[in-house]
Amino acid sequence: MTADENPQRETGADRDARERISDPARIRALAHPVRLKLLDHLGDVDAATATECAEAIGESPASCSFHLRILEKYGYIERAARRGREKPWRVRANDFDLRPDPDVPGSLLAVQAVAELGLESEFLRVRDYFSRVEHEDDDWVQASTFTRSTFWATAEELAELSREVQNLTDRFAGRSADPSKRPPGARHARFLAVVNPDPEETR
Repeated sequence: MTADENPQRETGADRDARERISDPARIRALAHPVRLKLLDHLGDVDAATATECAEAIGESPASCSFHLRILEKYGYIERAARRGREKPWRVRANDFDLRPDPDVPGSLLAVQAVAELGLESEFLRVRDYFSRVEHEDDDWVQASTFTRSTFWATAEELAELSREVQNLTDRFAGRSADPSKRPPGARHARFLAVVNPDPEETR
């Protein structure tokens, strides 16, 4: 079981590797909707101040400052270069692989909490899109997809599929940080995928 948080894969060679995290305290630091929104926003920009984050996600600057400090404490973000008197933040690593370790008590429950929160957030986002899809141009409607599939696989095969899915959007790397890399007409898009076996009792 893994919760793959991908705030940014595109801001420099020194932050390209996927960081595996199994520490329960670090994982649980992400189990808050505001912190997930902050990571998403910081993943779309080079850097942002607490005030800029507040404007982007609809929270107060004080709330954002508090949650940004929590994210810094647990190693998810760091201070970027100062902009005059402003002190912006940036993501510290491009990609987080939140993965439980059987030798680390509490890590499984921590990943479970973050995964449930992330799924709920994505469900609401996708539902909002489809509730307003009649306002979209047909080209964008046809380009969107909601797909499901069932199959039989070993744990090794499922792990391989999970790795492939995690890397599917790598072809678009660089476009968030550098708008010049976006083709004409490009829009910010989202990708959600879950790879899991059925629970034992259902088979």
